[in-house]
Amino acid sequence: MISAERLRSLVERIERLEEERKTLGSDIKDIFGQAKSAGFDEKVLRQLIRLRKQDPADVELHEALLDTYRRALGM
Repeated sequence: MISAERLRSLVERIERLEEERKTLGSDIKDIFGQAKSAGFDEKVLRQLIRLRKQDPADVELHEALLDTYRRALGM
């Protein structure tokens, strides 16, 4: 048997979190706008944030492979 109260509680929590996520997304968008108006490139900032989330060893390996591929293509 399904507990209606438990189900309602879970649905309400999910709804609250989705609303928070929407608010956070808007805040992040605003910050990227501020960065752009200060002369920073949004695409590069996003890439930098993505790199900071990765393990440093993985980043180093990726950069070494990228460098190898660039040299192979004469870039």
